[in-house]
Amino acid sequence: MKIKKLITKALNLPSTAIAYYVSQELAGIYPDKAVVEGNDCSFDVEAYAQGRKCTIEQNISIHNQFSTSWDGMDNKINQSAKNAWLKVSWNGQSIKVILMSWQDGWNTIEYYWVIADTQNIAESFFAAVCEWNGTIREEVLVFEEGGWKKNPSLFQAIKSATFDNLILPGTLKQEIQDDVENFFASRPTYQTYGVPWKRGILFIGSPGNGKTHTVKALINKMQQPCLYVKSFKSRYETDNDNIRKAFKKARQSAPCILVLEDLDSLVDKENRSFFLNELDGFADNVGIVTLATTNHPERLDPAIIDRPSRFDRKYHFELPSITERVAYIELWNHNLNEDMGLSEAGIHHIAQITDGFSFAYLKELFLSSMVRWMGVIELGAMEKIMMEQVAVLAEQMISATQDLDKSQPSELN
Repeated sequence: MKIKKLITKALNLPSTAIAYYVSQELAGIYPDKAVVEGNDCSFDVEAYAQGRKCTIEQNISIHNQFSTSWDGMDNKINQSAKNAWLKVSWNGQSIKVILMSWQDGWNTIEYYWVIADTQNIAESFFAAVCEWNGTIREEVLVFEEGGWKKNPSLFQAIKSATFDNLILPGTLKQEIQDDVENFFASRPTYQTYGVPWKRGILFIGSPGNGKTHTVKALINKMQQPCLYVKSFKSRYETDNDNIRKAFKKARQSAPCILVLEDLDSLVDKENRSFFLNELDGFADNVGIVTLATTNHPERLDPAIIDRPSRFDRKYHFELPSITERVAYIELWNHNLNEDMGLSEAGIHHIAQITDGFSFAYLKELFLSSMVRWMGVIELGAMEKIMMEQVAVLAEQMISATQDLDKSQPSELN
């Protein structure tokens, strides 16, 4: 009953007083116990229990408040504690955990108190929960809105991307694989010769020419923890705060791959200096492959794109030549239903008339043509449909380019 009154009274206090009040009251209620408290997002005891690392049950002497959400993709109902008193069994120890949340302006504060027989037990349990939650398994760690979240569905989606279904010019595909593979295998060599064991790789090229597919294929093949930064922007913290958090987590997860997609949209003149300091300043980024992509290298400051030791390898992804277009069309044709299949002559003709098409537009050519073919379901009609669709997509490309040019600010402004 004391805990029930404690929580109720605490939630009626000003937000800045809640944590101290609860801490003070718990010291009086449990004078012979140790208490560890905080608001580290890594302390997710419910996820730890779901991983079968401990068992929890609700203390029914108080009303425990849980937030319920529905995952429409998996048709699952998920619950998370907002204000609750949990009994935890861990390594033969009985531990109490109080979870509370409250609003501080627009910000939601989530706080916890771990109560155990000794300080060592409380701290060991806290560390075990944080370490388990911080370990990247079959998931991608995504940074957005100022925090990291595990995304197992993204990891599963990435598993379908391989180098086998990727077409790139010449030896580019093998060069990229060898570069990253050799890096992770060569730590002793780096140490022997006193070379910092870190890597910066930049993929450069217009949209739709294989950069993202290559990133996914690398993650899939290397089997190293992957951290993906969507944005350094958040409502309550500065870009610098978030850049610091992103690189700190990468250092904790190393060896790992830190992905910065569309680097030109992540780094601007306001946060550039801080970003560069985290990238190759005083902090040690041992074991981190910083893998960035950009569609617009001209928007990147020379300090980022030109200076050695930051992005020491740059790979250019150009529009596919006729050789790559033939290979890509053959790859698609191999997987088409037999009734849709293209002739050898048709493959080469379509490759010739798609000069200037990116891989993304070639993919759209197949998808849109397949939809049109299903409207007629006629043997041998696919080639004619695709040739007609080439003209349609070529018009779309011209229109998209003109719209992009109009949206670009004048250099005179």
